[in-house]
Amino acid sequence: QVQLVESGGGLVQPGGSLRLSCAASRIIFRLYVMGWYRQPPGKQRELVATITSGGSTNYADSVKGRFTISRDNSRNTVYLQMNSLKPEDTAVYYCNAAALSGVNAWGKGTLVTVSS
Repeated sequence: QVQLVESGGGLVQPGGSLRLSCAASRIIFRLYVMGWYRQPPGKQRELVATITSGGSTNYADSVKGRFTISRDNSRNTVYLQMNSLKPEDTAVYYCNAAALSGVNAWGKGTLVTVSS
């Protein structure tokens, strides 16, 4: 069973930066598209960014130019560098692993709070 463990969340002031990490285990990492999703308070979960094994990326319009997703296939880890954070980025951030086989796994999430 795929396991995903997020880390790096916390409280940050507007304009600040955070780097989230997601360590995957029990997985052939290169076979999976990795992604970050978020769920703001009182709202539905939404896509933030995805990255293929080859490094192709996709971003939500709301984070383009501010967030960068990357992965280290040798460490089975995906990252989300978040810069110029805004209060509306406040959310629980979830790591996702999706494979063509239909396997779709989620981490438990890490809370990011952007507030002064």
